Amino acid sequence: MSLSNTQIRHLKSLAHHLKPVVRVGQHGIREAVLEELEQALDAHELIKVKVAAEKAERIALIRQLTEASGAQLIQHIGQMAVLFRRNEKKPKVVLPSR
Repeated sequence: MSLSNTQIRHLKSLAHHLKPVVRVGQHGIREAVLEELEQALDAHELIKVKVAAEKAERIALIRQLTEASGAQLIQHIGQMAVLFRRNEKKPKVVLPSR
């Protein structure tokens, strides 16, 4: 799903007040982290993920998370990443028209 700039701005504004629901720590991406990510995306569609690692490793970990979950990276600032994946059965986030 391709998002327009207007939709991305809208998602960024919605994510501003969110707390991270998934955390990737010193052990990296494990099966439990991927399961938690799947559950969070299904439940909320728009989530924050905190990745505690050095910059180069953090970028690689965020890329792995987005590829494994099928989510789209909306924003990445420091250790926080905002991911979005539409729940086709029960959509929760209302996106503006393109």
